Amino acid sequence: MTAISGALQRQDDDLLLEQQLCFALTVASRSVVGAYKPVLEKLGLTHPQYLVMLCLWESAPRTLRSISEALAQAPATISPLLRRLEEAGFITRQRVDGNERTLAVGLTPTGAALRQQALAVPGAMMERLGLTREQVGELHRSMMGLIAATAGRVDHTNEEPRQA
Repeated sequence: MTAISGALQRQDDDLLLEQQLCFALTVASRSVVGAYKPVLEKLGLTHPQYLVMLCLWESAPRTLRSISEALAQAPATISPLLRRLEEAGFITRQRVDGNERTLAVGLTPTGAALRQQALAVPGAMMERLGLTREQVGELHRSMMGLIAATAGRVDHTNEEPRQA
């Protein structure tokens, strides 16, 4: 095999599905989120709702904008999640006095108490996925590195809001 044919073969190999970072991330994401489903069902939460609750357990009340920025999601994507969480009795939503455009989101006593049950989720997920805390930390750092590498380099203007 010549150097040129070897280079062409590597280029061809670059188009193999198994070589695609986007494919690996998509499948991994779907698989991990799917593994969360039975664990979160015990809490009465979907995975996107769990992420919102994590934001609020870190700091509440928060504005809709603050939650959407923390989750890297559009406010229009977060709003239906908030509506369902409010219907479930986990959060409150109210307009801020003097600024009708700002929505403050807080925890109800039920939502705050749910945090105690949620403390078992990380351990349950590590067990389900067969990962140690260190491995989870390493994977998280890698993913955050990818997020940082794409920050400001990806054009999101044509994205459609996701359904909750």
